[in-house]
Amino acid sequence: MNSPLTHFDAHGQAHMVDVAAKAETHRIARATGVIRMQPATLALIAQGNAKKGDVIGIARIAAIQAAKRTADLIPLCHPLPLTRVAVEFEPDAAHSEVRCTVQAETLGRTGVEMEALTAVQVGLLTIYDMCKAADRGMVIDGVRLLEKHGGKSGDWVADEPLGTA
Repeated sequence: MNSPLTHFDAHGQAHMVDVAAKAETHRIARATGVIRMQPATLALIAQGNAKKGDVIGIARIAAIQAAKRTADLIPLCHPLPLTRVAVEFEPDAAHSEVRCTVQAETLGRTGVEMEALTAVQVGLLTIYDMCKAADRGMVIDGVRLLEKHGGKSGDWVADEPLGTA
């Protein structure tokens, strides 16, 4: 019986998946997540008055760095030559949150889902770090893959539309 868990060999031992026989294709992944906070904290971010500086600008750089370092953080990920990492932050005053959406791309033999997901998490964690003096109760939530394109398995798009995570 073949397991759908590709990071285990026939003996149940963890291993790095062999991608040598896979074709190089343009691969894209989009991921998202939110950080909820007190309205006053969101106002600090929007006004650029946070104690540590430009929260969104620094979180964007952190997310890009995280995408590039994913293989250093997730043990069985392949190091990938990323061709693009785009990071968007959308403050939402009605819900007192900031949404982070990341699109990662490569021309390679394996997907970039982990890079997009890691970038979202680190971008949101950076917001937490920069604003924790004002609001330790912030909550990171709804981190998930929205879509992936390329490779043998083809396209995949989440069933739920953006914003319902």
